[in-house]
Amino acid sequence: MGPDRNKHLRNIGIILLLALVVWQLPGGETGADTIFNILAILFWGGLVFLAYRLYMEHRMSLFGLEDRARATLYLSIGVIAIALVATSRMWASGGLGALGWMLLIGAGVYGIVSVFRAAREY
Repeated sequence: MGPDRNKHLRNIGIILLLALVVWQLPGGETGADTIFNILAILFWGGLVFLAYRLYMEHRMSLFGLEDRARATLYLSIGVIAIALVATSRMWASGGLGALGWMLLIGAGVYGIVSVFRAAREY
């Protein structure tokens, strides 16, 4: 564990204590769900901010693409976004839903990769 062994053991103890409190106290599940939702919002907000920054940094490259390639790229990103939003419903609907989800993700990734490869060819 290195020179900060006591610090690491203390942090692990704090996490275990918090887990015990959430597990044993009444209403702990509601509190855990609230904390999870806050962390999920922060995570997705960070991903949206990353996407915005990447768009702003590579805006000229995107505008340099042909209209058809740019439309394919945006459509592929949209298909992946819709599939990610519908993940729980599609997986819960059974085998065909899971297969459809995989096909949507695969089609979106294929579209992004094909645009990337076409942009790299001169």
